[in-house]
Amino acid sequence: MANFAIIGVGGYIAPRHLEAIQEGGHNLVLAYDKNDSVGIMDRFFPDCLFKTEFEVFQSEVDKRRGTPEEIEWVSICSPNYLHAHHARFTLRNGMNVICEKPLVLTSAEAEELMQIEKETGKNVYTVLQLRVHESILALRQKVAEANRNDHQVSLTYMTSRGNWYLESWKGDERKSGGLSTNIGIHFFDMLTWIFGSATDVKVQEKSELLEKGTLQLEKAKVNWLLTLDRSQLPKEAVESGKTTFRSINIDGEEFEFSSGFTELHKTVYQDVLSGKGYEISDALPAIKIAEQIRKVSLG
Repeated sequence: MANFAIIGVGGYIAPRHLEAIQEGGHNLVLAYDKNDSVGIMDRFFPDCLFKTEFEVFQSEVDKRRGTPEEIEWVSICSPNYLHAHHARFTLRNGMNVICEKPLVLTSAEAEELMQIEKETGKNVYTVLQLRVHESILALRQKVAEANRNDHQVSLTYMTSRGNWYLESWKGDERKSGGLSTNIGIHFFDMLTWIFGSATDVKVQEKSELLEKGTLQLEKAKVNWLLTLDRSQLPKEAVESGKTTFRSINIDGEEFEFSSGFTELHKTVYQDVLSGKGYEISDALPAIKIAEQIRKVSLG
């Protein structure tokens, strides 16, 4: 049983981490969030100490050194722009990291963390949950066996968001990394994992609510579209009451992977704790793609 702390326990994705820690038989010792709407903790770890000031959280980490509650792992679920800061803090305080996507916003931040890993002997692992999805594992095997470098891929991901989105940190490109980073980076990771690294990145359309472009990968050309605009949803999605539409078409064939998401974080935690997790270098290809997209300014 490992001792965990969590940073950003009030966030949208935190419950998946809480559940993975609990079901893995581990102990959540300490939690931090600047906001105090964290009643979800009662469902998983009602006795966990919770703090709303980072300095106090840091003090509680220090107090536990050399005790049975010494913290070994920190799960990072804070806003994207804070991931690098919180990972640096964790490593330099002798703990390992499990960080929600995107691991960091820039390749420079990733390289800095790799250097700190060498200095501290501690490790950063990232949540690349699509890599443990059974359908995607099967697709990767199928592509490898086909031994082709001319696949044609179309990725469309539409996930409706209300007006709150653009007013939150997620709508600030400096904090979220922009649309491609916030909602697209795990798809870019999946595609590079299956079809190889990107040799060319083009952006055809870019706004607060929609981004569209092409990727040339080693084994595929990818046309991609990401949007938060509910008016873009196809008719069949609207008629069935869905607010999200996800489509990946490969060589004219629709690839179905709409189910099987609920257990992925648990699998990620199991892999990390058994020494098989994905590290910073694994996350870098998608980080670089999103970074290139971010730098494009369309008039």
